[in-house]
Amino acid sequence: MKLAISGKGGVGKTTLSALLAQAYADMGRDVLAVDADPSPCLSGALGFPDEKLAKLKPIVEMEELIEERTGAKPGTTGGFFTINPRVDDIPDRFSVTHRNVRLLEMGSVDLGGSGCICPEAAMLKTLFTHLMFRDEDILIMDMYAGVEHLGRATVDFVEAMIIVVEPTRRSLGTARQIKKLANDIGLERLWLVGNKVRNEDESSFLEAGSPGIPVLGFLPADLKVQEADRLGIPVYDHVPVLKIAVEEMVKKLI
Repeated sequence: MKLAISGKGGVGKTTLSALLAQAYADMGRDVLAVDADPSPCLSGALGFPDEKLAKLKPIVEMEELIEERTGAKPGTTGGFFTINPRVDDIPDRFSVTHRNVRLLEMGSVDLGGSGCICPEAAMLKTLFTHLMFRDEDILIMDMYAGVEHLGRATVDFVEAMIIVVEPTRRSLGTARQIKKLANDIGLERLWLVGNKVRNEDESSFLEAGSPGIPVLGFLPADLKVQEADRLGIPVYDHVPVLKIAVEEMVKKLI
């Protein structure tokens, strides 16, 4: 199963990604979690210890590796370089494992709106496509709001995109935009997850305001999520109500 988690910044998509990854790992599934957010923080939500974090580095920041594989120095545009570099060894070589969840950090490339291809972008695009073809039991990708950079691989191999929202109109507006982007490339398998939901009025608001996306479930609002982050421990362990909620979502996905 390959799941892409998207949503407006700050809605809790990283929290959901961590919950899903640990839930599947505790079921004995082979889990690869991919942090594709420009500001990676999935490791913290999963409670990775400092000694493991020291071994973790975003792929896009590995300048020597990118130059070796593409034939061009990162930060450059134009010229000649390999647009489909070798990436098959990267997930196993550069991922870090904790509590049976393997984590890979991708990083992001800021092209400044130029639309130009660069060695870093070529590396990430090829790696994304490779991840879609791998035979992991469970692949969970913590994305940012856009989906177009995944292209055709998303449509063919992602079982579902889960869009995380808060009980606000602006959050639902972002979900509507993401749905359009997904539909534009032919991705129709979408779920909505409401996060930071305090009561039935807010869950009803999300159900009524969903832009035609079925609701997978709700994560209750709980200040222990922030506490888990301060303490550096997994939200999956520290907030039992969220663990129960995500286990129900996993059953529904299966």
